[in-house]
Amino acid sequence: MLIETLKALFTRDLNKLRNEIELYEKEENLWRVEGHIANSAGNLCLHLVGNLNTYIGKEIGKSDYVRNRALEFSSRNVPREDLLNKIEDTVRVIHASLDRLDESDLASEYPVLVFEEMTSTQHLLVHLATHLTYHLGQINYHRRLLDT
Repeated sequence: MLIETLKALFTRDLNKLRNEIELYEKEENLWRVEGHIANSAGNLCLHLVGNLNTYIGKEIGKSDYVRNRALEFSSRNVPREDLLNKIEDTVRVIHASLDRLDESDLASEYPVLVFEEMTSTQHLLVHLATHLTYHLGQINYHRRLLDT
């Protein structure tokens, strides 16, 4: 039951991410930073895609994804269409990866140390869902403040 809930939440919020990226009137504003706003919406989008493809796609789904976290924050002017494609690909990866699990897998230890201590797979997946939502809110504010 939790697996289906997580799939629904990841899909919902990745679709909201897609919508936020589409709502920028000026594509160049996806990359705008100003004042104390250090991360652009484009970089936050790349970060979310990289994060989910690493911790769900690679570790649970056994994909061959190779993360370059530094590029998630240093890349500039990636075309909007590329961002949207990455989001769609991530939805597919999450579904395929979580479909590999059954409810008993959630209690098992997540295979990689992410925090100071090892956690369960369930704990990490819930963390990833809240991490997505946190940055999604930042992107929403970024768009409303800087897409002028």
